[in-house]
Amino acid sequence: MAQNLTTRARAVSFSLVLLFLTTHLVPLTEAIWLNLPSSGTKCVSEDIQNHVVVLADYYVVVDEVPQPHQTPTVSARVTSPYGNNLHHIENVTHGQFAFTTTESGNYLACFWIDGEHKEGVGATLSLDWRTGIAARDWDSVARKEKIEGVELELLKLEGAVQAIHDNLMYLKDREAEMREVSESTNARVAWYSIMSLGLCILVSVLQLWHLKRYFHKKKLI
Repeated sequence: MAQNLTTRARAVSFSLVLLFLTTHLVPLTEAIWLNLPSSGTKCVSEDIQNHVVVLADYYVVVDEVPQPHQTPTVSARVTSPYGNNLHHIENVTHGQFAFTTTESGNYLACFWIDGEHKEGVGATLSLDWRTGIAARDWDSVARKEKIEGVELELLKLEGAVQAIHDNLMYLKDREAEMREVSESTNARVAWYSIMSLGLCILVSVLQLWHLKRYFHKKKLI
């Protein structure tokens, strides 16, 4: 009996640890609202690692518009860290984009109101941006694998653990890159300091030599 209680307590503790790691290390997404100005662009970005699925839905929020044709239309553009165009559409009230990342870095999504809409009136855009495990369709997975209940939850936990592992490895690689850049910068600064000190010593020696030569020429010493 005591052994069963201990095993159950360990299982509960393990579940709590997984829940904590999932909620703190795996980015949970929810829809955000962007207030688009009548002129100008509003952008959002996210630092995403390589080989990650990205899925997003967006639409113009209509708030008591008297006539449907007065609903503003927007344009959207999504670019990769190296400036590659991943999604571009104009004159829409809603849209969707999905892709798998091939580069690590900041992915940028920009939205703006189309020019034909009357000036001075902005718009509100709802954006649901999901990445990694959050972008996975678990209902389709459950139907395909013919699983439900506890098995599905365990599969979700397995995906969360894998996402945590991938995220930690990504952070480790980024930390190594930053450390390498920092060490390289420190080495360059050290060489620059040595060169500056050597140049100062050389200039001082030349000044002393010039003054001594000048005083000898004027027969002051």
